[in-house]
Amino acid sequence: MSNIAQALTIAGSDSGGGAGIQADLKTFQMRGVFGTSAITAITAQNTLGVFDIHPVPLTTIEAQLKAIADDFHISAFKIGMLGTAEIIECVANALKKYQFGKMVLDPVMIAKGGAPLLQQNAVNALKQHLVPMAEVITPNLPEAEALTGIKIVDDKTALEAATLLQQMGAKNIVIKGGHTEDSQSSVCRDWIFTPTETFFLDSPRFPTKHTHGTGCTFSACLAAELAKGNSIVDAVKTAKAFITAAISDPLNIGHGHGPTNHWAYSKVEK
Repeated sequence: MSNIAQALTIAGSDSGGGAGIQADLKTFQMRGVFGTSAITAITAQNTLGVFDIHPVPLTTIEAQLKAIADDFHISAFKIGMLGTAEIIECVANALKKYQFGKMVLDPVMIAKGGAPLLQQNAVNALKQHLVPMAEVITPNLPEAEALTGIKIVDDKTALEAATLLQQMGAKNIVIKGGHTEDSQSSVCRDWIFTPTETFFLDSPRFPTKHTHGTGCTFSACLAAELAKGNSIVDAVKTAKAFITAAISDPLNIGHGHGPTNHWAYSKVEK
């Protein structure tokens, strides 16, 4: 049997290559992990916006997951865009049948350009079926607020939201602070809550619009590190460093919110 770490991404396809399945597989590759995928939706998308979304039939999603389970040893996986309550339930049912290791749940709800990627009636399905199964959940501020109903403005309210998410069943919480209303702040703070410790990671806030796919890339890196057997704390720290490098060294591709640089971290990693 191969000793190469294998990971899975369950997410939507981004035709622009900056987010979704494409960003996840690029990230897996850069972290030395073999990536597999189950596509939940096909989008017509570029750096300017999302123009069409076509959900993949439930039978096809199930078939993809079965095919992967039958032939690969998945140590960790991430979930990105699911879109509908029906797809959420389909994926959750499949996960109960197959052993895919540790789950990183990125509750994708809104695209960078503002387009909704998770239907409103699917939020409750996400909370009911997937949050309790998550080894780690990685919401940004709007997503954490939508899931908990708590307005996050500081360390105290972040703790309140994380506590509620843990009560829903998620073991570890990473609340990403890139969407803070204090856009003039020079620091971007992420809050990390585990069953045994609470800490935050700060990074510089870079004046760039090229941040398409940051959430996908962060959660994919986190899943890759878990697939290699690293601890939650070490995985989060690597994912933070990876996405910070990816944002700080932009590719300047596209006319809108351009993609991050998936090979930037390889130039600074020691």
